[in-house]
Amino acid sequence: MRIITLNANGLRSAASKGVYAWLAKQRADVVCLQEVKAQTDQLTDPMYHPQGRHCYYRHATTKKGYSGVAVYAQREPDEVRTGLGWEAFDEEGRYLEARFGNLSVVSLYVPSGSSGDERQGFKFQSMAWLAPILDAWLASGRDYILCGDWNIVRSEQDIKNWKSNQKNSGCLPEERAWLNGLVARGWVDSYRRLQPAGEDYTWWSNRGNARANNVGWRIDYQLVTPALGARLKHCAIYRDERFSDHAPYSVDYAD
Repeated sequence: MRIITLNANGLRSAASKGVYAWLAKQRADVVCLQEVKAQTDQLTDPMYHPQGRHCYYRHATTKKGYSGVAVYAQREPDEVRTGLGWEAFDEEGRYLEARFGNLSVVSLYVPSGSSGDERQGFKFQSMAWLAPILDAWLASGRDYILCGDWNIVRSEQDIKNWKSNQKNSGCLPEERAWLNGLVARGWVDSYRRLQPAGEDYTWWSNRGNARANNVGWRIDYQLVTPALGARLKHCAIYRDERFSDHAPYSVDYAD
């Protein structure tokens, strides 16, 4: 089973850069996208509904051209969920879950706080609200794969400029403690499990030559429940083509 996650930073932009041609070659069972930045009625072109895929979108209703998540599945899900019960979060288009038997694959887009105090406050609110939900999922007996842009690094291994970012959103001690707490309670960071000494990144600022110089952050994850953690085989961050300011992150799981 292969799962791919990508923050597209505008799906129409990523499409113009060849993301669909690349995805067609990957033979992924499920693709999760974040930051689609389009309303569903703007994605009627067949390109946005790849042949042989069951495609689901959850766009933001609070602001056009903002946020939004998607799931493309080779097999039709038994159920698709698009809300977790908090309007402020749900209406920004930040969650979409596809259920296949006992497996849930979630496309999740945790808010960024980099634009200022108001959004950082919303990020902290979202983290506090999500924690018991994620704990309940972990204890539920279901298998979960949480794909997405979490907008948080876990450690010094996950960011090039560690010291200079200690007061910046995404690297704040409170954020790292929250994400590392999820892992401590049982969620498995697929990349870190497979690459314990790895120092790879999934996002680079558009400023300067951050990507060329590999001055990046690892903020895109597949967090999985323990049973799936035991089935991890291989992971890869694809950097050869630039579809977005993020790179696709793929994981292979043993069947």
